[in-house]
Amino acid sequence: MTSDSGRTVTPLVDLHGRSAWSVLPPLILGFFMIMVDTTIVNIAIPTLTEAFSASLVEVGWVNSAYLLTYATLMLLSGRLGDRYGQKAIFVAGLVVFTVFSFLCGFSGELGSTPEIRWLIAFRALQGVGAALMTPQTMSMITRVFPPQQRGAAMGLWGATAGVATIAGPLLGGVLVETVGWEWIFYVNIPVGVVALWLAGGRLPHLAHRESTIDVLGVVLSVLGVGLVVFGLQEGSTYDWGHLWGPFTVWNTVGLGLAVVAAFVWWQHRRGDEALLPLRLFRHRNFSLANVDGMAVSFAMIAIFFPLTIFLQSVLGLTPIQAALVMAPGSLVSGVVAPFAGRLSDRVPGKWVVAAGFAAIGGAVAWLALTLDPDGPPWQLLAPMALFGVGTGLTFSPLSNLATSGLDARTAGAGAGAFNTTRQVGGVIGSAAVVALLSSRLGVTIPAAAQDVAQRLPEQYRQTFVDGITAAAGSADSASAGSFQPPDGMPDAVAAQVAAAAQEAVGRGFADAAAQSLVMVVVVLVVGVVCAALMSSGRPPADAAGGPADPEPAVAADPGPGR
Repeated sequence: MTSDSGRTVTPLVDLHGRSAWSVLPPLILGFFMIMVDTTIVNIAIPTLTEAFSASLVEVGWVNSAYLLTYATLMLLSGRLGDRYGQKAIFVAGLVVFTVFSFLCGFSGELGSTPEIRWLIAFRALQGVGAALMTPQTMSMITRVFPPQQRGAAMGLWGATAGVATIAGPLLGGVLVETVGWEWIFYVNIPVGVVALWLAGGRLPHLAHRESTIDVLGVVLSVLGVGLVVFGLQEGSTYDWGHLWGPFTVWNTVGLGLAVVAAFVWWQHRRGDEALLPLRLFRHRNFSLANVDGMAVSFAMIAIFFPLTIFLQSVLGLTPIQAALVMAPGSLVSGVVAPFAGRLSDRVPGKWVVAAGFAAIGGAVAWLALTLDPDGPPWQLLAPMALFGVGTGLTFSPLSNLATSGLDARTAGAGAGAFNTTRQVGGVIGSAAVVALLSSRLGVTIPAAAQDVAQRLPEQYRQTFVDGITAAAGSADSASAGSFQPPDGMPDAVAAQVAAAAQEAVGRGFADAAAQSLVMVVVVLVVGVVCAALMSSGRPPADAAGGPADPEPAVAADPGPGR
């Protein structure tokens, strides 16, 4: 069998004469659905608020519930794949994801009046399906493809993320504006059915080992990560203060960290039977790749939050127009990722990842310098394209570096750990940018108002500054509508004040967003350093420690691919 580059690809398992590449379509389709559903709902938030007569906090849980179950269950999912087989767990996750996609869309029909709690519950269960699938995609690629061609396969896997990030917002915008919000979930059903058909015929039954499930480890990991993720994700909702009873945001996060520490101690006690064998982290590339996975997800989430608000609330673009401005990043990423995967088969992958982080950092710094409320949207296209080059260079080689030292015994656990840390990095990025942006808005918008007020009649200057200052301090202040001229103001002056408010808010938000992006650049510098510290050589068969398990030749189910 040959790859698209002409080199012989001998699968590490018996696929009944089929190419190793034949396993990718169902894995890619499943992963595509997961990645689309992390972005597609954001575009429908105003519509969901109206359809369910819900608050923004309640609608926010539509995404939060999905992300929480997705992030907290991947460690368990990776271990389930090791015990029961990656194919069985992937197919189970695909069924769960597809069924609850239908129920998410149907949730508005339940009861006499639409209740958003049904949608939130179904989204949480949809996240369970996503968590079951994701580690299996990486571990199956690791166990089927030989190391020399694994980078190219991971390149296609990484390209999926780039395509999905553009498909989510654009597809969501089109569906919401034409056939209704329900179809942002119904669209998963035909994709899921095709993926199930392909999975049945093309995915092999890989060898698995019987072992006990670390029940206490499962409880500690889910509880600890869940508390940390909940506190960080919902912190801004509660103004980083009191939640309920004796709990505040910060002692909830602290309790979560304490439970995570107890989890690590318990994993040390369990040894190789642990949910997360700590010997994985003896492999330097695995440890550093987990840090880099957190860093790149932090950056991905942290730049899109202020950028989306800037495009829609400051520049006045529609959701689809805003998605088109961000499209070059996703398009270029999807093109670059496969080449980056093949490149990492020829040169040390760590330098490809380091170059990717440097490109992302340069793009974010460029964006920070380019944000201008009076500038044309097209000037953001070039830095977004550079951002796409960086993410395209980063995802697939980084995934390959994270898993290349894992053997058949630990592939699932390692993939689960890598994807868990990646998701937690995104949650931290979201929380950090919201907190910093809100803080800076309380400074930059009043400062811009002071400057703009000098052009207003003197008797209205202080009233204008006081009104703008009162409205500042949150993402909602990105709209000049948050400031209303006082009653009795002459029409001509009111129009002048409204224009001044628009200018002050635009300038203030652009300054705050640029300052927030500096934090992202710092995180990306850490990513460059971690990539540079990785090992250049290929790991031995079991770099994680212990004797390697040879992968027995196993047979795939006969199916339509035969």
